[in-house]
Amino acid sequence: MDILTLVENIDEAPTAALLGLVTGVIFGVAAQRSRFCLRAATVEFARAQMGPRVSVWLLTFSTALVWVQAAHLLGLMDSGQARMMAVPGSWSGAIIGGLLFGVGMVLARGCSGRLLVLAATGNLRSLVSGLIFAVVAQMSLSGWLAPLRDRLAALWITEGGRNLDLLTALHLPRESGLILGLAIAVLALIISRRNRIGTGRLVFASGVGFSVAVGYVFTFGLSQVAFDPVQIESITFSGPSAHTLMFVLDLNAVLQFDIGLVPGVVLGSFLAAWLTGEFKFEGFDSEGNMRRAMTGAVMMGFGAMLAGGCAIGAGVTGGSIFAGTAWLALFAMWVGAMATDFVVDQRRTVVA
Repeated sequence: MDILTLVENIDEAPTAALLGLVTGVIFGVAAQRSRFCLRAATVEFARAQMGPRVSVWLLTFSTALVWVQAAHLLGLMDSGQARMMAVPGSWSGAIIGGLLFGVGMVLARGCSGRLLVLAATGNLRSLVSGLIFAVVAQMSLSGWLAPLRDRLAALWITEGGRNLDLLTALHLPRESGLILGLAIAVLALIISRRNRIGTGRLVFASGVGFSVAVGYVFTFGLSQVAFDPVQIESITFSGPSAHTLMFVLDLNAVLQFDIGLVPGVVLGSFLAAWLTGEFKFEGFDSEGNMRRAMTGAVMMGFGAMLAGGCAIGAGVTGGSIFAGTAWLALFAMWVGAMATDFVVDQRRTVVA
């Protein structure tokens, strides 16, 4: 895709939205077909199982590492210029927000990205939870919850006015990121083979990670030809969900990468479900499940904005460029999700 030609023909803002749309479609198709979900992987791991959901998550994460680090080494993007790396990170936000997000995604039975994918396939439970997530994310970004988020984030921030690059901090060569990604990919394939996961699902799981690299390469390429400053970013669902919500409510909102991303995910997920006969409407099973999902969505909305990203934004997109706070947020999400599954779901099963 010739980004310069697009800019010359349709201008910068529509080009950014179009690039976001393409990135979102790739993610949507791959996530729907692979059933990628951090919540499912953490629950499986919490129950001492190294099953298909763990292997899918590991393969997605490793693929993102490999492709993003390869793009950096080839000069197709610059990790140091990425938005998450170019601003101060919050250690306290990563810990508190990550834990809240982890708890929330177990209660809501899906991370924010998974909710968006499921909503596009007819799952009304996920649609309601996703809308609540977007509203709370916007409130945390610039609404009533913003002061609380700012105070918690300011408790402990990174030094030097930038996020911490783990590879630089550990004095490791840049190639080590690519090597680590390949090592994790081998582990994922070993687990996949033991669980007899089909080739198709593995390909789509890799496609989720690949879409993260696509987003980075697209926005970096646009930044090189655009007149106005362009943020180098990729897939996340905290900020984009809030921005997309405001775009449909505010006539003065402008097009950007985020605005194309969310509709792209919906379109890709819908098409994948429709073509495979998996589209069907589903609702809440009970009032209790509805309260649980809504509570989880609120916690995820605030937690994601505090942590600097959701399960995808911090866990994969931020992790793939080795942003220190992103890796800490991902760890906190795993801890919060595993603890919640043990306290809420496993104990309930034992009692029943």
